[in-house]
Parts: sequence; C-alpha cells; structure tokens
Amino acid sequence: MTDRPLLLLDVDGPLNPHGARLLRPQGYTTHRFHPAIWLARQTPGSRRHRRGLRVRLNPGHGARLTALPYELAWATTWMHQANEMIAPAIGLPRDLPVIEWPELFTRDPEGLYWKTRHILAWAAGRPFAWVDDLITHRDTAHVATHHDAPALLLRIDPRRGLRDDDFARLEGWARDL
Repeated sequence: MTDRPLLLLDVDGPLNPHGARLLRPQGYTTHRFHPAIWLARQTPGSRRHRRGLRVRLNPGHGARLTALPYELAWATTWMHQANEMIAPAIGLPRDLPVIEWPELFTRDPEGLYWKTRHILAWAAGRPFAWVDDLITHRDTAHVATHHDAPALLLRIDPRRGLRDDDFARLEGWARDL
C-alpha cells in the first residue's frame, strides 16, 4: 500500500466506450472477449456466445493510467478477468487489485448505484478517484457525506470513454491532494 490515492477503474464506459455503437472511436482497437459475467447472460451455442463480446480499447490508455499518481484498482463487473483480458490489451499490469462484488446489479434502497457502498467499504477511508459511466449525483452526495477522505467521482460518457480532459482532471485532482 502507498500513500497515493486510489484510482478505481470501471471497464465498460470508461475504457470500453460501448455507447459508440456504430463508429469505433479514433485510436481504439476492437477485441472479442468471453467474460464470464457476459457469457452467463447468453444462450449457450448462440452466435453471440461463440463470437464473444465486442470490446473497443485504446492501447495507449495503460501507459497514461500508470503515469498518473494513483494506485490503480479494478472496480468492474469483469472483476479478475479485467486483469486477464483488459490489462494486457491496454498495457496495464496483470496483477491490479480487484474489488470483488458480493452481488452484482443489486437494487439500493436509497437509489444509489449498486457499486457505491462497496466502493466506500473497499476504499476504507483512503482518498480515491472513481471513473464509471453510471455514477449519479446521488452517489456523489452519498460519498461526500459518508467518506472522510477526499474523493473524486468522475462520470465518463460511455459513447466516448476516457478522454484527454478526463486524464487532465484526474492528474490535477491527485496533485492537489
């Protein structure tokens, strides 16, 4: 553990701009993966099941992320498969810490994103930045109220993924701590 803040990474949205349905964003390459969470929702033997999930990744993101003054960790439904599939495709180490969700996609009684409470528990009072495409104002308010350390919740447009201004914001926030 270091004294650097955590950077909690979601895959779908920030790294894989899945909302860009027709056009592949510039600088991204297309991959076909078979993550367990996705396979479980497909009909065995179907064309989609055989072909795999189309994932668009920017191979330059790994170097940009590791250059930031953070300790990186996965905050994605891909869990350990992010280290196996996503990390090598973008040039990240294959041994990043992983938040293991006790349950996926559960409904929160206060309308929070289902990841929010688990992220707070996992961060255990450390400063963190979290990039995800489903963060809402409720999540931001909840973290501000229930987390004593600084936190940056950065909602990423799932049609665009992480962009230069997002990297600049992450860099500036960490440097200002």
